[in-house]
Amino acid sequence: MEFTVIILALIALVVFTIYKGVKMVSQGEKWIIQRLGKYHQTLEPGLNFIIPYVDNVAYKVTTKDIVLDIPSQEVITRDNVVIIANAVAYINIVQPEQAVYGIENYEHGIRNLVQTSLRSIIGEMDLDAALSSRDQIKAQLKHAISDDISDWGITLKTVEIQDIKPSATMQLAMEEQAAAERQRRATVTRADGQKQAAILEADGRLEASRRDAEAQVVLARGSEESIRLISQAMDGKDMPVVYLLGEQYIKAMNEMAKSNNAKMVVLPADILNTVKGLAGDKFKV
Repeated sequence: MEFTVIILALIALVVFTIYKGVKMVSQGEKWIIQRLGKYHQTLEPGLNFIIPYVDNVAYKVTTKDIVLDIPSQEVITRDNVVIIANAVAYINIVQPEQAVYGIENYEHGIRNLVQTSLRSIIGEMDLDAALSSRDQIKAQLKHAISDDISDWGITLKTVEIQDIKPSATMQLAMEEQAAAERQRRATVTRADGQKQAAILEADGRLEASRRDAEAQVVLARGSEESIRLISQAMDGKDMPVVYLLGEQYIKAMNEMAKSNNAKMVVLPADILNTVKGLAGDKFKV
């Protein structure tokens, strides 16, 4: 009975020893092996053998791309404006032993490095440049941290600026400024419209006055021609002006007769002498 227990114990020890000595590394991972507390080797994906009880797996490191979210932070631009910026970094561990032995926590270190570099880059820009230069910030940020993290056996694949925007207080100020600018433009546009309307109205009055003057000239010329023709027709018996004045007198009476306020219009019996009397004593017969 005791012999059977010993045999079973030995079998269990052998199985456990084999288990400790045979390691199956999955694709996308690398394992760091320490021998007696010191770095010994890095196991590649596949079947690997180590010395049981002497070697042990200290770290399991992924070789896949790692996405690191960079928390939002307040950044002050060169013109003293507070903006909120955050980013995301894509990294890949190419030398696992350097990543685990070169820094205590590489993810924490990269996040701090990106945040510090981001503050430095945006701090050298004005607000307008910072909001419209994401590609430039991205390029400078990648260049700034690539060399640093390469010492940790890590490659920076890319870094993207997720969001960059003014703070809530600055957004309110910008909205008020934009509203004031729109109001100013509306006032200028309205004033320009009123100015153009006044100019067009003045031009209209000037043109109307010019046309009225031309019409008066045409009428005067017509009257002159009428007087000449009437003088020829009447052969000097009466002055043509008396004739024309009588014509105007009759028109005036006719207008008075058409008026709603006119009750009765009395025409003198001797219209000719009446007209001559209006014209003056020298035209009386």
